[in-house]
Amino acid sequence: MHTTRSWLILSAFCLVATLFAGAQGRKPGLWEMTSTMTWQQSPFPAGMTPPAGSPFAGGPSTRQVCLSQAIIDKYGAPPPQSRAGDCSFADVQKSDHGMTAKMVCSGRMTGNGTVESSWSDAEHASGKVHFTGTVQGRNGTMPVEWSMESTSVFKSTDCGSVQPLPIPADK
Repeated sequence: MHTTRSWLILSAFCLVATLFAGAQGRKPGLWEMTSTMTWQQSPFPAGMTPPAGSPFAGGPSTRQVCLSQAIIDKYGAPPPQSRAGDCSFADVQKSDHGMTAKMVCSGRMTGNGTVESSWSDAEHASGKVHFTGTVQGRNGTMPVEWSMESTSVFKSTDCGSVQPLPIPADK
């Protein structure tokens, strides 16, 4: 279960990046993202709580993300990131003030999600992700359903030690 939990934590941090949107006039650089995850169907056994400080713990989780101009230009938002590159965007719809997309994941975590993001200016964004699917654990496949909401604030054109999100190959 520890491996599954670790994988889920990594995936959630990576998938939370999908909440972060960009479009014409958006600023590449360092952004601070605060997100809150809500489980509709958790893979954790009854009585087991997610690790403190993880996005699975239910409280707000804050991290810094480096958004490149290439990601803004290609997707309008960072594409889902996962250990094995198992998630991709489909039906990306961009506008001057937002974006929507479908998220499709296969591999250890399989399922579909919806991604929405909006911004009022070049330095503030908010987003939502809703995902339904399954995750492969030690004891077999477990259903999962979760939602995540986030707010993002631009901090600097210099990302410092935060590495830019990679651009995955198109599938």
